[in-house]
Amino acid sequence: MPAEQVSEHVRIHQVETLSDDWYVLRKTTFDYRRRDGRWQTLTRETYDRGHGATILLYNLERRSVILIRQFRFPCYGPRHDGFLIETPAGLLDHASAEQRIQAEVEEETGYRVSAVRKVFEAFMSPGSVTERLHFFVAEYAPAARVGAGGGLAEEGEDIEVLELPMQQAMAMVASGEIADGKTIMLLQYAALALFAAAPAPMPREVS
Repeated sequence: MPAEQVSEHVRIHQVETLSDDWYVLRKTTFDYRRRDGRWQTLTRETYDRGHGATILLYNLERRSVILIRQFRFPCYGPRHDGFLIETPAGLLDHASAEQRIQAEVEEETGYRVSAVRKVFEAFMSPGSVTERLHFFVAEYAPAARVGAGGGLAEEGEDIEVLELPMQQAMAMVASGEIADGKTIMLLQYAALALFAAAPAPMPREVS
């Protein structure tokens, strides 16, 4: 990002790279024009890890969803064991969001989906992280599982695949067992836009 970049509301003066290891941490000094017209000098640190995509696999007939459980070190501490239940996700790495999420979901869950549908985009932590996340949904069938999933061991991934009733997944959001933001957003979308409109299966008659 060049110094002295000027727009209607922002004038960037200096950009310092504080870390360029796992991802890039920058410190930027800039002027911001407030609503009353005054310019105010501010300093912010931003973490650039690229953009990403996430997906919820769902089955209306079974009224179920596919989620994963994995260890997240930044969440590990006195109040959390670090294991999160999530929707599959990954960074785009210069691919399209659609291409990346199809590859990622097969890598992490073993399910191969040919058709994915984008439902929205969101900045997940706009106070410090530049990432924009693309949210997808796709229907799955048990026969679409072509592998075990689990992620890539060489990248430190050790992923457990979960098939949960949708009702149970929503109860886990309410109880705090599911505490990942992107997952909560997709489950709430599915509850309102997918499962609410689908009739519940008829109970089987007992002979």
